[in-house]
Parts: sequence; structure tokens; C-alpha cells
Amino acid sequence: MELSELRTIVTALSFFVFVGIVLWAYSGKQKARFDEAANLPFVDADEGVDMASVLTSKHGVRHE
Repeated sequence: MELSELRTIVTALSFFVFVGIVLWAYSGKQKARFDEAANLPFVDADEGVDMASVLTSKHGVRHE
């Protein structure tokens, strides 16, 4: 196997990994998780958010 073949394989593999990450990020299953993460800076400290429960709950979504 020559170096140019190896470079081609690595480039193609990197492209498919990139496409997979994009599909994962834009899938509907991730929307609730990303919405919650986007709103974390706006959570009041007085609300008493239990970060342990956020981190250990399924997919980081709090169920209250």
C-alpha cells in the first residue's frame, strides 16, 4: 500500500465520520438535550439546580 492510497483512505474515513457527526447533531432525538444545554447559562442560581441529577439523568434531560 502506497502513501497516496493511505491518504485517500484516511480522507474518505474522515469525511464519513464528519457526515455521521452532522447527522447525529441534527437528529430530532438530540433537540431536547441541546435545548437544555443552550439554556443553562440563563438558569438562576436561586433555583437550586441539582447538577448531579442533570448529569446522571438519561441524556442530560431533567424530568421534573
